[in-house]
Amino acid sequence: MPSLQTTALPGVSDVLHFGAAEPLSPESLAAGLSAALLEARGTAGSMPARDIALAIFRRHLGRYQTDVRTRFENRELKGVEAARALSAFADELVKALARFAGEALGVGHEPLDQIVVAATGGYGKRMLAPFSDIDLLFLTPEHPSRTMLSLVEYILYFLWDMGLKVGHATRSISECVSQAEQDTTVRTALLDARLLIGSFSLFAMFEARFIVACVEAGSARFIADKRAERTERHRRFGESPYLVEPNIKEGRGGLRDMQTLYWMCRYIFGTRHVSDLLAPEFTRLGFLTEQEAARARRSWDFLWTVRLHLHYVAGRGEDRLTFDMQPVVGGRMGYTRHGRQNGVERFMRHYFLTVREVMRLTHVLEPTIMRVAQGPAAHVMKADEAMREAGFTLIDGKILPDRGVSCEATPLKMFELLEWARSRHLALHPLARQQLIRWERRASALRTSPRAAEIFLSLLCDDRPVKSRRLHIKDTKDDLAAHEIEQNRHLDHVHWLRVLNETGLWGALIPEWSRIVGQMQFDTYHIFTVDEHTIEAIRILRCVENGSMADEIPVAYELARDIQSRRALYMSVMLHDIAKGRGGDHSELGSEIALELCPKLGLSGEETETVSWLVLQHLLLSHTAFQRDIDDPKTILDVADVVQSPERLRLLLLLTIVDMRAVSPRVWNAWKATLLRELYTRVAEVLEGGLATPERDVRVAHSKAMLAELLSEEGASKAEIDHFLELGYAGYWLSFDQETQLRHARLISEAESRSAPFVIETQPLPSRGVTEVTIHTHDHPGLFAEIAGAMALAGASIVDARIHTLTNGMALDTLWIQDASGEAFDEPHRLAKLSALAERALRSNLDIQAEIKKNNPVQTMSRTRAIHVPPRVVLDNRASNSHTVIEINGRDRSGLLHDVASALNDLKLQIASAHITTYGVRAIDVFYVKDLSGMKITDERRLAEIRERLLVGLRKIEEKINLSHSEPELTAALPE
Repeated sequence: MPSLQTTALPGVSDVLHFGAAEPLSPESLAAGLSAALLEARGTAGSMPARDIALAIFRRHLGRYQTDVRTRFENRELKGVEAARALSAFADELVKALARFAGEALGVGHEPLDQIVVAATGGYGKRMLAPFSDIDLLFLTPEHPSRTMLSLVEYILYFLWDMGLKVGHATRSISECVSQAEQDTTVRTALLDARLLIGSFSLFAMFEARFIVACVEAGSARFIADKRAERTERHRRFGESPYLVEPNIKEGRGGLRDMQTLYWMCRYIFGTRHVSDLLAPEFTRLGFLTEQEAARARRSWDFLWTVRLHLHYVAGRGEDRLTFDMQPVVGGRMGYTRHGRQNGVERFMRHYFLTVREVMRLTHVLEPTIMRVAQGPAAHVMKADEAMREAGFTLIDGKILPDRGVSCEATPLKMFELLEWARSRHLALHPLARQQLIRWERRASALRTSPRAAEIFLSLLCDDRPVKSRRLHIKDTKDDLAAHEIEQNRHLDHVHWLRVLNETGLWGALIPEWSRIVGQMQFDTYHIFTVDEHTIEAIRILRCVENGSMADEIPVAYELARDIQSRRALYMSVMLHDIAKGRGGDHSELGSEIALELCPKLGLSGEETETVSWLVLQHLLLSHTAFQRDIDDPKTILDVADVVQSPERLRLLLLLTIVDMRAVSPRVWNAWKATLLRELYTRVAEVLEGGLATPERDVRVAHSKAMLAELLSEEGASKAEIDHFLELGYAGYWLSFDQETQLRHARLISEAESRSAPFVIETQPLPSRGVTEVTIHTHDHPGLFAEIAGAMALAGASIVDARIHTLTNGMALDTLWIQDASGEAFDEPHRLAKLSALAERALRSNLDIQAEIKKNNPVQTMSRTRAIHVPPRVVLDNRASNSHTVIEINGRDRSGLLHDVASALNDLKLQIASAHITTYGVRAIDVFYVKDLSGMKITDERRLAEIRERLLVGLRKIEEKINLSHSEPELTAALPE
């Protein structure tokens, strides 16, 4: 064992110089640390005090960490190289500390001759991220002495005082073997144990006993445990690898999945490190091709590079690639704007393609691992004659190409395989999926094949009922196969589409699809990449058809039963976002793609035209329902003029619903369903020549007559009825149904009988996902801004509003509000708070602006601050015959509606209705306004003034938000 008392090396001052030009090596670090500790002894040769030694170790720790970080950030080291360097430097630090600890405790080297300090886990694999745990195993004899345990304690406390995170265990050999038998996690960690310092014979004995225990336990159970562990991990961190804020370590397709493959191979083949798994020596075994190994190496290095950047940027052990991290990490890795695509989207697409490559690697390598783990004698089930003639057979109840059938020579077999699997409700054998991945590029030869197009359309639009595979567990060879069957019992409609996408067959057959694979949109609205969102939309459409989502989307289920153009609908769902990421209007570009692609896939001219139109107009209904006044007849007539056909209207509504629902479950709610259903009903009435077509005065008269009859039935006198009917202008009678108008009549009657200056009524409407708030008070400038401010302070979000001034000068404002989760705002104590705040605001006893700043200072979540939301103001005089429509786009925040409404009041504009929609961090607020004379604003200079004033206000807020994160100390100094 080398002694700590070594002779000082020449040039020690150069070695200790932090700015040395030469990069550090583990050897130079060890020499420098040894020399510094020797120098600290002084001439007397006594041991340095603990705090002095701690300072020396901290200085050298900082030195090697800085050296690796500098070389990594200067791109002198790749991710894997940097992780290995960190591990090598940590080795020297731990070994030096172990030697120092023995001398500091006055026991010399004797304890180190009897125990082992070993690296385990990720550190054992010689890979260490900047802020990862240093996993150590202190291996002791069966009965360790107090001196040995004191040494372990000294080392651990010293490492903790240095600021390191340490994962540790102190065990004897018997304890290691026993716990490994009971816990797969322990067994996995010990697979990578390597000696750092201590008794070589003790460690050799441990290795021998551990290997024997592993052999006796067998590989099948270990493999099954690791696969089950992976399944549970995917469930916790997201089944989809295409979540837009992925966990690069634990998520599907991340580092842990590659490590799981390594552990499986390590257990069976004895590979020591992940690099061995991908090295030429491993590929010569025939389990991976050179090309597959090269792609795996690139994936491994890319993911480690991303992980190290994440740690360095966050300053902690961070593995989630959040929105605020993505542009920073992407920029550090050199991703810049290229053509129409910005740097962060290019970086994230590379990431998603990489995780897909990891998934493909799993599907390619794991069948071989399983075959070795289970043994060669697979349970062959006899395929029927038709299946055998087609070239397919069954093993363990799963389909795969028969011997002699080559997907390389006959690429159509890949699609026929999926067709047979789907029609017979069979899972793919892992070896079959392996072949699909290996030969997916051959599918490009099928782009003009009618048969391939026919099978693809069949997989896309399958209208057969989904059945469950009911193989019995006793039909399987062992528990591992039973687990596989259990996983594949329910093969839903899009299972085969996911297979097409993950194997690459989809993109090979349809090149336009390959351009959206891994394509993300840098916002907080979409939670999936474009390809995953599209597949999810197809899944939801299938659920709508079979009724499994009838409770959640009843209107869609009712419509889906009467659809005539089914293939066109499914194709439009597939193509509605096909042009995302190309720049320009993706609806227009996608419509052109549909015209070219649909005939190639076998759709008729009529179907092709329908698909092209649906893709072009797929945002029409959502834009109208959420951003326009659907009580305005012109809004309905404009939509009807575009749609023209009841069948197209049904198709468009279904496309709109599944598109929205596929974005995220949180995006769809009962209020949006209500608005879309009402829009659909009114447009359908126009197309059918029904009640929506009469002139405005006739509709008003009809509404009044209906209400008069209801009031009379309740016992109201003729004078009371006439009084109420005279209060509302024409717009009021067209904005509400008779039930709501009846409630308004009661509320106004009660208010007038009490001479109440204001009345506030709240009514939760859970079926519509909103709470309706009705306020009756004296009208005055800025009233809506005051109400909006009170709602914001109460934690309520206004999603729609109707503002009416009655003929007697009173205001009757109706708001529909939701809580933060998009549900009805219905908790009694919160409703009481809301009413109290509204009352204080109306009495002018509340400084709304000050309260909003105090309770919700101008800020935004750090993870979303990197998402740019450019302020935008659009003024439209064509959307309504009676109002100017102002559409305001900006970053969503508490108090935004209050600020905008205040600005409109300052501009002397009357708000008739407000429609509020949020898309992640982006808010789109639409106002129907008139000037003080009750007219539309038509003067161009006045319109320009309004637009500029609103834009200036939005830009100031965005600047404050940005400044609050980049220079927090200056925020307070901003002028109001």
